[in-house]
Amino acid sequence: MTIENPARRLAVSEHEKGVLLIVAATLAWSASGVYSRLLTTDVWTAIAWRSLFGGLFLLIPCLFLEGGISRQQWRSVFHPSGLAMIACQTFSQVCFIGALYMTTVANVTMIYATAPFIAAMLGWVILRERVSRRTLIAGGISLLGVAVIVASSIGGGTGVGDLLALGMTASFALVIIIPRINPGVPSLPPTVVSAFLTLAIFAPFGSVGSLDLHNWIVLAAFGATNFSLALVLFLAGAKRMPPAEAALIGTMEIVLTPFWVWLLFAEQPPVATFFGGAIILGAVLWHTAIDVSRSRRPHRA
Repeated sequence: MTIENPARRLAVSEHEKGVLLIVAATLAWSASGVYSRLLTTDVWTAIAWRSLFGGLFLLIPCLFLEGGISRQQWRSVFHPSGLAMIACQTFSQVCFIGALYMTTVANVTMIYATAPFIAAMLGWVILRERVSRRTLIAGGISLLGVAVIVASSIGGGTGVGDLLALGMTASFALVIIIPRINPGVPSLPPTVVSAFLTLAIFAPFGSVGSLDLHNWIVLAAFGATNFSLALVLFLAGAKRMPPAEAALIGTMEIVLTPFWVWLLFAEQPPVATFFGGAIILGAVLWHTAIDVSRSRRPHRA
């Protein structure tokens, strides 16, 4: 007779819960292209008010995560690492929305997929962290895919949008690196401040008069789900499973984001995006699959 270990059953249950949370976060992130195509307002208005709703909705999980809202938590905003996080996140948000307005969703998504490799390179430069040969190879291959996408956009009207996507990716890679410089500095308060700072900077360039009920609803949903809910779901799910598996599930966003836009709006990416995207996706899947395989190997005592 086999007696099931309750602790093991609980562990499996937690893992499955983590998978569901990461999948939900990925689905929320993958809706960014749909939101951007539903908007009928100008880019400055979209940047400003999407940030407002993102910051407002992120205040709610701030009550429960990273120790809750306290004077000490919010004082961390003025720490050099907190200020650096605010600057990078503000720049990343602006580039993200700008890129969605100025190039195809597929281009933005494929270029953004290189963020982990850029973060690894920055970690080597800034923190002197060792970078494995496998990461160097995958990063080099993915950057080749980016070069294919960007080169095809030169003279095609989407080059600026592709460069904005690259700027967004590089700045987000810095957001990944900064908490490792000072692990004690919370990440949520700077994120909230960056959202409100983005509103303050770019609202004067926008047009509140262009916001009808349709745009208000889309911007509120954009900020609530893609900015706030996705982050909270991913953080909750990542605690319940190995990081490599969470990253592997997260790669679904690379495929899903342009797929929704193609399905709903018939947005057809350039041929070069398929070639460059295939190169990037192949590099990401190869690198992440090896991580998953290694994480599942039994550790020797």
